[in-house]
Amino acid sequence: MISVPTLLAFCLASMLLIVMPGPSVLFVVGRSIALGRRAGVLSVVGNALGTIPAVVAVAFGVGALVASSVVAFTVLKVVGGAYLVWLGIQAFRNRSSHADGEPVARVSALTLLRQGFLVGLTNPKTIAFFVAVLPQFVDPATGAAWAQLLLLGLIFQALALASDSIWALAAGTARAWFARSPRRVSTLAGTGGVMMIGLGGALALTGSRT
Repeated sequence: MISVPTLLAFCLASMLLIVMPGPSVLFVVGRSIALGRRAGVLSVVGNALGTIPAVVAVAFGVGALVASSVVAFTVLKVVGGAYLVWLGIQAFRNRSSHADGEPVARVSALTLLRQGFLVGLTNPKTIAFFVAVLPQFVDPATGAAWAQLLLLGLIFQALALASDSIWALAAGTARAWFARSPRRVSTLAGTGGVMMIGLGGALALTGSRT
């Protein structure tokens, strides 16, 4: 299996990548701003669960086929981007209903987890990233490359889950502070929706597979 030095190097490299704000961070921040801390954290958990199929696909070689297929990549990209835009539009349209300071009470945990799961599942950049990065830390001499890829992917997701949860809590805490004013919380909810719309549009329109 993976040696301890290699595992430590992977964890360090992963943290350097994770701490830089990317699509996942923008998604959870947008959700936290729009719906509060609970929704943000549940979105993080759902998003992490949604990327597990990508880890499995990469571990068993399917991920490389998807990442190299223009059609498959484009379909995932458009579907994922459209879903983010839809979530953003819903948050923006319902921004006035968040002015009571308790918007997340109207959204079940299962719904929030499902929405986060679908965002993670339909993000093609996750597969492309894992295909590009994970094999670099696999030691073919030890055998069971699929098991090493699976382990590395799950470790990366655990680290990302912890980091993204901090972003969600921070954004949700800021929202709670601004929630003292109904007008401000309505504006924040709309801002979170706009962030998700912009993120979805960027995901759908980008031509890069990296």
